[in-house]
Amino acid sequence: MAEPQKKEKPHYLGHRDRLRERFLNAPESLPDYELLELILFMAIPRKDVKPIAKMLIDRFKNMNGILNASLNDLQSVNGISHNTAVAIRAIRMAGLKLLQQDMMERPVLSSWQRLIDYVSAAMANENKEHFRLLFLNKKNEIIADEVQQSGTVDHTPAYPREIMKRALELGATAIILVHNHPSGDPSPSDADVQMTKAIQAAAKPFDIVIHDHLIVSRNGTTSFKTLGLI
Repeated sequence: MAEPQKKEKPHYLGHRDRLRERFLNAPESLPDYELLELILFMAIPRKDVKPIAKMLIDRFKNMNGILNASLNDLQSVNGISHNTAVAIRAIRMAGLKLLQQDMMERPVLSSWQRLIDYVSAAMANENKEHFRLLFLNKKNEIIADEVQQSGTVDHTPAYPREIMKRALELGATAIILVHNHPSGDPSPSDADVQMTKAIQAAAKPFDIVIHDHLIVSRNGTTSFKTLGLI
């Protein structure tokens, strides 16, 4: 009686082992699509994911584009299920948490580039405007990081009274204002300038300092302080 033929292992299993080994030995040497394969290994266990990784690169250009893509846009790529799209978005959020936690409870004025890196990663590629508030204590350490409002594509309302109420609840002595421009142009509008002046006026009776107002976009970040607007 003939012995049953042994089933050959799928070719991608050996590739996965080799790629993991290369990552462990030299993680920075991997191109975007191979790093993306490693992420997809965890979400798609029984499939050759190299073609999917390359399709994602073709669609979104690079890791930055992929990690900032919406769930719907990710799922428009053949082979990306809802669960896989959620896994990719979770990787992005883990990266943001790393940047945020590295910045919290440190004197922010002496680690300004860290702050710029964080708010850029968090907001530069958003499709709608978001208004973020960074509340600081007397040591200029960030004690709270909150998105106060989210708006339409090009408009986010900010309510000075609500901002002051929250600052007093937290015991904050200073605030950094941040919002994004989905258009890609980080230049402040007249409305941005007027809004900042209104918040400054509301903060003055409470001796709360507005350190800066940052406008974040995919083409860069603008500082009101640098422009002489604060």
